[in-house]
Amino acid sequence: MNRLGAIARAWEPWLWPLLLMALIFALSAQRDLTTGLGTLDLIARKIAHAVEFGLLLALWDRALRTVITRRRALIAAVTITLVYAGLDEYHQTFVSGRVGSPFDVAIDAVGIAIAVVLVTRLTTSRVR
Repeated sequence: MNRLGAIARAWEPWLWPLLLMALIFALSAQRDLTTGLGTLDLIARKIAHAVEFGLLLALWDRALRTVITRRRALIAAVTITLVYAGLDEYHQTFVSGRVGSPFDVAIDAVGIAIAVVLVTRLTTSRVR
């Protein structure tokens, strides 16, 4: 059982970003996620975009730091997350009632940038 626990602990950091990517994909496949609240709904959805991709960046960074240096992990996490943001918008072009938007990728990039600052500050303060 000890060996199985070690395997589970080794895979755990990789599970969370993959699960979040699956959730993002599932939400992107929905025809309409509006709440009917007009401008408030639009603002909430854009904030959700930034937050979900910021969280994805943090999760990828955490997983990648188990196998490569902090700097390389962060660069790889940014790359993976930005590419996935673009793929998410491309995926939406195939969903009835949805459109892919470069503007949404830019919003995702803002969330990613904020997450980079937070992750950098948190990991730097832990090292000291």
